[in-house]
Amino acid sequence: MTSTNNRYFIVTKKPRNFTSVNVGCLCYMTSHKYNAQQQETTKHPKSLSVLVFGTHTPLQKDLEVSCLEELNLEDARLLLGVSEDAERLRMFYDQPAFQAARSVTVGSAVTVEEDGKILRGIVRYIGKLSEPEYPYPISGTYYGIELLGPDRGKANRKGTNLCRKLFQCDKDCGVLAPISRIQPVVPSSLSPPSTELSRAHSEPQTDELFPGDRVIYFIDDKGRSGMVVEVQQQEGKQIVRISTDTDESGRRGGEVLVPLEIVSKGEFPEEAEGIDIDPTPAENYTSLDVNSMVEVTLGAGNLYGIIRWIGKLPEREEIMAGLELEEDRGVSDGTFKGVRFFVCPNKRALFVKLSSCHPDSRFHGSADKETSKSFYTEMEEDFSGENLDVVPPISTEQIDHLLIGRMKGIQGHCNSCYMDAALFSLFSCSSAMDSMLFKTTTSQDAPIQKTLLRDIVVPLRSKGFVECRHVMKLRQLLQKHGYSRSFTTEEKDPEEFLIVVMHHILALDPLLKLSAAGKVQESYCYQIFLDQNHCLVLPTVQQLLEHSFHSAGLRLAEVPSCLILQMPRFGKKFKMFDKIIPSLELDITDLLSEGAMQCAEDARTDMTSHGELYLWCSCVSGPQQCIMCGNMAVEECADCFKDPTFSLTGFKIFCKKCSAQVHSHPKRRSHQPTALEIPKGYMGRGIPHTLTRDRLELFAVLCIETSHYVSFVKHGPKSHDWIFFDSMADRQGETDGFNIPEVHACPEVAIYLEMSPAELANQAPRDMKGVAKRLFCDAYMYLYQSTSMCLYR
Repeated sequence: MTSTNNRYFIVTKKPRNFTSVNVGCLCYMTSHKYNAQQQETTKHPKSLSVLVFGTHTPLQKDLEVSCLEELNLEDARLLLGVSEDAERLRMFYDQPAFQAARSVTVGSAVTVEEDGKILRGIVRYIGKLSEPEYPYPISGTYYGIELLGPDRGKANRKGTNLCRKLFQCDKDCGVLAPISRIQPVVPSSLSPPSTELSRAHSEPQTDELFPGDRVIYFIDDKGRSGMVVEVQQQEGKQIVRISTDTDESGRRGGEVLVPLEIVSKGEFPEEAEGIDIDPTPAENYTSLDVNSMVEVTLGAGNLYGIIRWIGKLPEREEIMAGLELEEDRGVSDGTFKGVRFFVCPNKRALFVKLSSCHPDSRFHGSADKETSKSFYTEMEEDFSGENLDVVPPISTEQIDHLLIGRMKGIQGHCNSCYMDAALFSLFSCSSAMDSMLFKTTTSQDAPIQKTLLRDIVVPLRSKGFVECRHVMKLRQLLQKHGYSRSFTTEEKDPEEFLIVVMHHILALDPLLKLSAAGKVQESYCYQIFLDQNHCLVLPTVQQLLEHSFHSAGLRLAEVPSCLILQMPRFGKKFKMFDKIIPSLELDITDLLSEGAMQCAEDARTDMTSHGELYLWCSCVSGPQQCIMCGNMAVEECADCFKDPTFSLTGFKIFCKKCSAQVHSHPKRRSHQPTALEIPKGYMGRGIPHTLTRDRLELFAVLCIETSHYVSFVKHGPKSHDWIFFDSMADRQGETDGFNIPEVHACPEVAIYLEMSPAELANQAPRDMKGVAKRLFCDAYMYLYQSTSMCLYR
C-alpha cells in the first residue's frame, strides 16, 4: 500500500461517538474506499471509515466528517513527526507559522528548540528517520540541524549519533526536530509566538474571582461596583484591584485596592447601577472598528492600545471592546472569564465599554499638542492623486536643506524602529529597491504598495519627513494580511519585515541566487555564518562574506542588484566580533560561479549588435586573474584560503605556473588545487586578458544597540558623505507625547575608515568620536547595490 494511494486527515473536533480518539491525532483511508463512500450516497457522507495512527494495530473508526480536516501527503508527513496530539493541532491551526516552517529547505538558517533552549543552526537534512512501521503507509518528517556559532556543542548527546548518520556534523552539534520546534531565520518570525496560541485559557488568579469579573464591594457601608483587574497577595492577605465604575468621590474610571472579604460577584439592580465610564454619545465612537488605535481614561491615567475585538461579553448587555495595550497594564492575554476572544501577550488585554474608547489623540492633535499639530499642518501635503510623479532619491546636494535636523526622517512610534530604519536606509538616498514601488501587483496587495509609495517614500524624498501614523497604517495593513498578529505592537527584526513585503506581499523575484553543488538557491537576504576555525579578529565585510562562502561552498549564480547581508551575531546580545570594518565596495568577482562566468562570455560574443545587452554584460564576470602574476587563473586552492602567507582577502586562484611554484613548498605539497572552468574563447589566447572586476557599492548600514535600531546612509562618493538616522532620538511629553526623529551628518566616520586595522583595533569604543562607535561596533545589516544591475530589476 503506497503513501500516494491514501487520503490523510487530522481530527480537529472531539468525535461524539469515539471519546478515545484525541483531537489532533492523524488518520487515513485508502483513496479507493474514500471514492466508494462518496459514491454510496447522493450527498456527501456524514462519516468516514478511517484508520487512526498511533497504535501498533490501526484502529478503524467511523468518524464524523465535521470532525476532520483533510491533509496533503507532505503536510501529513510533517505533522506525523510531531509526537503530541495537542502540539500537532496547534501547529496545524497556526497556518502562518506552519507555512513559514514548510518553506525551510536544506541550507536554510533556523532556530530550533532543544531542551527548553532556543539554538541557532542550519538545516542539513529533511526526511524520515526510518521506514514506516507496518502497516502504516508513511512515517514522520524530521529536520536535521547542525548547530553553529555559540550554540555548537549544545546538542543532546542521545540524538547526535543518529544525526551524524544522516548528515555530516561535529560531535554534539546535531539536532533532530519536528516542524513544531523549528522556525526559519528568514523569514523567521512571520508568525506569532506559538506559546501564546497554545493557551486555550488564562489561569485564574484565585478560586473565586477572575480578571474581568463584575463585582460589588462595600466601603463605609456604601455599595459600589466595578470590574476585577487582578487579585494580589499582600502580607499574606488577598487584595483585589478593581477598576471602579464610580469611586467614593463620585469620579469615574478610577481604581481601588480592597480586601477580598468585602468583594462579591454580581451587579447592583439596573436602576442603581449608573456605571458608564466616561460616557460618550454613540455618534462619537461608531467610527471605531477592529484595529482602530484608541485611548481610554482610567484612574491611573490614559491607556493606549488597538481594538482587537468588538462585541458582547457573557452577562453584559453593552457593546464591549477588547484592547491590546501598548504596555503591560492589562489583565489577561485576550481571554475573559476563561473564554478566548483574541490573542495578545499576557497583561496586554483589557476589556472596556466601546463607549469608553476615543480615537488616539496622539495622532489626531489636541489643544495641549500645539507644537506637534502645527508642525504636521505645515508638513501635510495631498498625495491622493493616482498618477504620482516619480520622486528621485535625495542627492548629496539636497541633504543639508532637506534631510538634516530634528523632526526629519521617519517618526517612530510603538516599537517601530526596525521598520523606520529599514525604510529610511532603502529609500532615502538610493533607488536600489524602487522596483518594488512600481511592480504590478494584485488588487489585494495594492493598498500596501500604494501606502509605501504615496505615504512614505514620496514625502520622505520630497519633504524629508514621514509622520508615524503613515508607518502605523503600513503596519496595520501588513497585520491584516495575517503573517503576524503583532506587527502593530511588538518589536521585530528588519529582515522579517523585508521578507514579508518583498516575498509574500509584492512577490518580487529573489534578490540573491546562490549556487551550491550545482543547485541554485534563492533568497532575499544572506546571513553570514563562519566555521569555528576562522582566523579573523578585526574583519572587513569583504572578508566575512568570502569566509562564509568558502565554509559553506557557495558561489553567486548571478550579480545581485541589491545585496542584503546580516552580520554574524545571534540575537541582540551576542556579537561574534567587537568591531567590523565596513567595506565601501564589495569585490564579488571571485564569488561568481563558473556558470555565471560562462553565461557572461556567451552574452559578450553578441554585444556589438545589442547595445542594451552590452550594459548588462558589463555587470557580470568573465575569467579570473591569478593572485600572483595577474595572468588568467586556471586553478583554485581551498587549502591556501586560510594560509597566513597570503592575504586574508580573496579566494586563492593561480595560473598553472604560479600554482606549481606555490605548491612546491613543503608545507603546501599536500594541498589539492581544483581546476577552474574557463569560459570558451579564452583558452589558448597566449596573452594576458584584461579582466573586468564586479563590485557592489555600500549604501546603508542598520545597527542595533539595546534593542533599538538606527541607520547610517552613505549618500555620496566622498569618505565623509555619511548621515545618521534615529527615529526616536528624543521625545516630547510622556505617555501622551510623541517621538522626535533626527538626522545628522556624521563625517567622523571617515576618520576611522582611513585608519589601519592596527590603529582601529586600539580604539576604545567609548572614546570614538560622535556616532562612529555604533557603525563599527553595532552593525546588524549591510546594504549593497550594483548601480548597473539596478537598471534591469
